[in-house]
Amino acid sequence: MIKNISILLTGVLLISLAACRSNSERRTTMEDSVNLASNPLMHVSTLPFQAPDFTKIKNSDFAPAFDEGFKEQRAEIDSIANNPEQPTFENTLVALEKSGQLLRRVNAIFNMLAGANTDSVLQKLNEEVSPKLAAQTDAIFLNDKLFERVKKIYQKKNELKLDIESAKLLEFYYFKFEQSGADLSSQDKEKLKKLNEEEAGLSAKYTNQLLAAAQAGAYFTNNKETLKGLAEGTLNSASQDAEAAGKKGQWMLPLQNTTQQPLLQSLENRQTRQQLFEASWSRAEKGDKNDTRQTILRIAEIRAEKAELLGFPNYAAWNLQDQMAKTPEAVRDFLKKLVPAATAKARKEAADLQALIDKEKGGFRLQPYDWDYYAEKIRKERYDLDETQLKPYFELYTVLEKGVFYAANQLYGLTFKQRNDIPVYNSDMRVYTVYDKDGSELALFYCDYFKRDNKSGGAWMSNVVEQSKLLGTKPAIYNVCNFTKPAPGEPALISFDDVTTLFHEFGHALHGMFADQTYPSLSGTSVARDFVELPSQFNEHWALEPKVFSNYAIHCKTGKPMPKDLVEKIKKSQTFNQGYAFTEILAAASLDMEWHTIKAGDAIKSVDEFETNALKRTNLALEQVPPRYRSSYFLHIWGNGYAAGYYAYSWAEMLDNDAYQWFKENGGMTRANGQRFRDKILSRGNTEEYNQMYYDFSGRKPDIKPMLKKRGLLEE
Repeated sequence: MIKNISILLTGVLLISLAACRSNSERRTTMEDSVNLASNPLMHVSTLPFQAPDFTKIKNSDFAPAFDEGFKEQRAEIDSIANNPEQPTFENTLVALEKSGQLLRRVNAIFNMLAGANTDSVLQKLNEEVSPKLAAQTDAIFLNDKLFERVKKIYQKKNELKLDIESAKLLEFYYFKFEQSGADLSSQDKEKLKKLNEEEAGLSAKYTNQLLAAAQAGAYFTNNKETLKGLAEGTLNSASQDAEAAGKKGQWMLPLQNTTQQPLLQSLENRQTRQQLFEASWSRAEKGDKNDTRQTILRIAEIRAEKAELLGFPNYAAWNLQDQMAKTPEAVRDFLKKLVPAATAKARKEAADLQALIDKEKGGFRLQPYDWDYYAEKIRKERYDLDETQLKPYFELYTVLEKGVFYAANQLYGLTFKQRNDIPVYNSDMRVYTVYDKDGSELALFYCDYFKRDNKSGGAWMSNVVEQSKLLGTKPAIYNVCNFTKPAPGEPALISFDDVTTLFHEFGHALHGMFADQTYPSLSGTSVARDFVELPSQFNEHWALEPKVFSNYAIHCKTGKPMPKDLVEKIKKSQTFNQGYAFTEILAAASLDMEWHTIKAGDAIKSVDEFETNALKRTNLALEQVPPRYRSSYFLHIWGNGYAAGYYAYSWAEMLDNDAYQWFKENGGMTRANGQRFRDKILSRGNTEEYNQMYYDFSGRKPDIKPMLKKRGLLEE
């Protein structure tokens, strides 16, 4: 390939210039050149969809590939900025879109592994590379010459007669330069660069601290009786996990990323529940090297300082400019409308739980670690619904192939074929080719579903290869989850919440698969935070669609479909416990907004005190309903890009329920409706104004009522 030849020629040039150096220096340079040439990350993969060849990639390949990617893109940026020709859309903006392909490729593969299959080497490299990536971004968006070229093009935008996507790209770059500080003085630019690098390094450090804290915070016991209530399969997994952790003969309950832990609903021993909850609650607050509080305090300070430097009252005001909500005031107003209904329902639910405790003569006051256990009891009593009854009908890959994939076929005409010729980084993974309605190859899809100690918590989707007509690439997409791996020979049974997670993450995947953009910066899921969750949350609705549900809810041993009466119980229970569920989400969203509306110079001495006061200010300080994520382990906002954006889940929930209401009003799950949603929403990327995009699909502004009805917070 031409790229490879250029790298080799660079090596030759370095050797010729080194004539006056020592023999050892010359040998080192020659070795570096050879090593680069043989580094698999330096080359575009020849596998289908440019899939990474994980059989060849080593940890030691990343650092030199990153360094070369940084150098290559800087040279490309310098060439664009110093081009003596008058700036044009092609020689400036298109050239920018083509730049940095090596760095983009290396970073995408690195992110895939750093999130789902990390180790001490990758964690250390993540902390080293993150500030460099921030500096690279600054080298582009704080480049005076480059901004002048973009500005000149932008000033002539009405004369250029650009197509819709090209006009959006021009708007995107001009805004990005201004938002990044291109108008600052040279002195302030240097201040901003230092702040950006420090923040990037601290975010990487935080991610590593949190992963280590979660690992160290796992609950262990050598007394099986204390785990009474857990299913035999869960106990077997807990035993295996403990043995893998070097504690044979014990049982290990690893921590999920949320405050509440799924197993709390089954554990009969109250002391065990309390210990597991407290392990979760305090995981990152133990005063050790994994304590995140000082890290996040500094991140919050940096963000406030950056906002002030850029002329904004706070970080949220700066960061929300290109979102649907636009301002922190709009976000707060939105959340404020939701809080009364959610907390009122939560208080009623708490009273019901306390009544059950009293009826059983428990002799104690309801605590957060009691909630899920007694809520499950009420759910069983009220709806005659037992989680252990349901799980045998939800075998992971049956749900995926006969549920998630089937829904995508019914709505969009997609088909899927598992393949075994694509290398993976873990043997538990599966890979599928996704075929479009006309039979053409649309995308590559990776599944990595089981929890591991070296995997970040939660569930997510991302691209390892982005779609772009300009670059000639089709999407290679992955979904990552943290389901419990079954013991050998046992089926992988999941809860209905997990089923919903599968549909959710695949909704993100569809957004990436249907990308139909020329420019990578606008492709697929490269959209506003409060819009990006629309496709994922919308896709959750099909989990209970009758013809989809009956296709996948099959007993793992008998092969029989779930009885109708059990299906009806699931449907009737959907609004159960929604006061709690929504309140914990709103508490997290409000915490995020409170952290990101502090001003530069605000003295925050205690993370815990700030958190307590923030929840009181927003009327979300319910003793028995803690936030879904505490500040100290809120990965979304400190390490995953959702700063001042966690409200997006609720904002998008408004959109997704309104969109589903449109489907119900227009014939439901039909290919025609699916095609409309694909054409108007899923395939548009960031090529149009979001509010207009949604209006073009539904013909109306989104209404908050369908969301509240869905959660049972508003009467029909």
